[in-house]
Amino acid sequence: MAFLRLLEHKPDGAIVFRETTSSDVPAYAILSHTWGKEEVLFQDMEANADMSKTVSKAGWRKITFCARQAAADGLRYFWIDTCCIDKKNAVELSAAINSMFRWYQNATRCYVYLSDVLKANRVDGEIAWKDAFRTSRWFTRGWTLQELIAPRLVDFFNLKGERLGSKLLLESEIHDITGIAKNALRGDSLSSFSIKERRSWAECRNTTIEEDKAYCLIGVFGVSMLPNYGEGRDHAFRRLEEEIHKLYKGVDFEQYAVGINLASIPEAAQFVAREKELLKMYELLHGHGRSSRSAVVLHGLGGIGKTQLAIEYIRRHKEKHSAIFWLNANDKDSLRLSFRDIAQQILKYHPPTRVLGNVDLEGDLDRVVDAVKAWLDLRANTRWLIIYNNYDNPRTANYSDRSTVDVRQYLPESDQGSVIITTRSANVTQGRRLHIKKLTGLEDGLKILSNMSRREDIKDDPGAKALVTKLDGLPLALSTAGAYLEHVTTSFAEYLRLYEASWLKLQKTSPKLNSYEDRSLYTTWQVTFNRIQKENPASAQLLKLWAYFNKQDIWFRLLRHAHSADDNWVKRLTEDDLSFNSAVRLLCEYGLAYPEPSLGQLSGSTGYSMHSCVHSWTISVLNDRWDESLARLAVTCVASEVPSMDADRWWLLQQRLLQHAARHEHSITNVTADIVGLEWALHNLGLLYADQGKLAEAEAMHSRALQGYEEALGPKHTSTLDTVNNLGALYADQGKLAEAEAMYSRALQGYEEALGPKHTSTLDTVNNLGALYTDQGKLAEAEAMYSRALQLVLTRN
Repeated sequence: MAFLRLLEHKPDGAIVFRETTSSDVPAYAILSHTWGKEEVLFQDMEANADMSKTVSKAGWRKITFCARQAAADGLRYFWIDTCCIDKKNAVELSAAINSMFRWYQNATRCYVYLSDVLKANRVDGEIAWKDAFRTSRWFTRGWTLQELIAPRLVDFFNLKGERLGSKLLLESEIHDITGIAKNALRGDSLSSFSIKERRSWAECRNTTIEEDKAYCLIGVFGVSMLPNYGEGRDHAFRRLEEEIHKLYKGVDFEQYAVGINLASIPEAAQFVAREKELLKMYELLHGHGRSSRSAVVLHGLGGIGKTQLAIEYIRRHKEKHSAIFWLNANDKDSLRLSFRDIAQQILKYHPPTRVLGNVDLEGDLDRVVDAVKAWLDLRANTRWLIIYNNYDNPRTANYSDRSTVDVRQYLPESDQGSVIITTRSANVTQGRRLHIKKLTGLEDGLKILSNMSRREDIKDDPGAKALVTKLDGLPLALSTAGAYLEHVTTSFAEYLRLYEASWLKLQKTSPKLNSYEDRSLYTTWQVTFNRIQKENPASAQLLKLWAYFNKQDIWFRLLRHAHSADDNWVKRLTEDDLSFNSAVRLLCEYGLAYPEPSLGQLSGSTGYSMHSCVHSWTISVLNDRWDESLARLAVTCVASEVPSMDADRWWLLQQRLLQHAARHEHSITNVTADIVGLEWALHNLGLLYADQGKLAEAEAMHSRALQGYEEALGPKHTSTLDTVNNLGALYADQGKLAEAEAMYSRALQGYEEALGPKHTSTLDTVNNLGALYTDQGKLAEAEAMYSRALQLVLTRN
């Protein structure tokens, strides 16, 4: 604490200065007021001042009031800004402006003297004084903002010195008057509130000197800056903004500042509650020195609101980070694509960067991941925040198949920055864990229901209360019910009856659902599904078909190949863009799907996704038995979209297809699976995996396709031979040279018999064998193959 000059109330009644140092400050009271005429100044209280003139000033009344009230509270010392600062001393004034928030914060008691409130809290004057209280000039002044927030104990007094009440007692009235969050009034750390929110508290407040409009916020934002009267309001605010950014983002924040890509962040329903969790997140991410990594793991049930909580945290605290990046951690391919998006963001604001400038964003994604991590690891780049969302399939010691993800491979390596991970797994240990539980308050559930249904004043509706109780604090279930009720005139009580009927049906039809939470979620979706089926059967069929695709990134061109299906509603769904958009829009309106614009940036078609819990419901309930016709239809759609390597943006489209191919990988490679008629599709999926460097998956697909071709067409058919040749190439890429040679030799023999020695397929295989022999060190055999290929080409021409 800087040098502090206090007033001391002597036993003989005299009031004199006591000058203190930071180590000997006694307990003191402090006054908050608005300045008026004839205030008592520092010069009036100096030892050689004429006290007869001083006590005759109108402002003396405040001093005697403060002295008297402090004495009543057992305090001998007090402080008043009018006379305890020598404002003619520029150095002292500057120090006081930068210290004043702490002076109010450290005061034992703060007295707010409202000179424009006359009547005290008597029964006959209750309405009159509260009206005057609400309109008091004190609430419109800039400097009184910190004087209200900083002290722990604040008492309000009227002109006569009569006590009106405490900050705690009048909290609701003060909140309504000022818009200041109640938690801020109660003393929560101001750094846990967003910069935008704190700035809003002062928007309607004024100061006599224009620069003070900025200077009075120094303490509210916890920064220091030298006042420079005469610089003007705008310049003062620019300097204040610079200091705020330096505090939260570092001195070099501009060098690493990157704007948020809103398209990468999923849409979320209006946020309610979770204030304790948000505060805890802030403490874990900002409650220590910025010299090391801070990480929080939000874990809990699906649909409990983890993603929504992370989004709200960003909304409140985005100004405190130099860059914020949102990643989809559902699987490795989604993570790698997210890193590509991050690279594009960085290059948009900082072209070209030393570590990212030479990286091909449409090439090797692993190199892109490494380059982004290197940028995040730069020594001065310490104020970024990364969110790894939906990390629901973590790699652990007991569960490490190919579908799992090891998030450690995608975390920056330096000990800096901030990380949030959302997951359904309680085994993720890459940060301080925060268990997100069901909402416990009826009021919070009613807010979600009201927000989503757009129905106001429902807190006294018995049907609404009963519905919230039945949905048992599950935000996703409440949101789904609310989205349904927004589009119908059904009452809350009637919806509850529909819910109960669906619940009983679900008990009988899906006994495998042991989780009470799953049943609650699935029942709300069943009610919605029944409604959708009546409004647009194509939308309902899209939901059923979606179970055979990945939960994320469905778009029209992907489904257009289903137009030849036997199902009439699938045909209608895939007639044209208009039909598809109409169907998917209805799912979005009812909260079962949502658009993801960032996915469309990859290849020009906007993708739609659904929550993982909704997708589980489409699989477990809507498709309680595997529908072979829908599964084959999905495989056909994916395989038909696989582009060749000479197509425009082929690599990006292939990336979008991978997750949908993976949905059927296990069932396709099962030797007992019926693949008759799908051999071409497996062949295309093999090419997809091979082009994307997934050689093991490609080998499995080509092997299964080969088996199908041999059974359906025979070993010498050209389609069979094409697959044999592709398998040879895969074996060569995997270093299985002997197996590759066997496949190439078989393909060559078959092509020669079926197509002749001069056919391009034959020549390609001859060339492949030449390259293979070179890799094996069989140079004579390689020379023979190359010579043969050359001779055949020359004779053919």
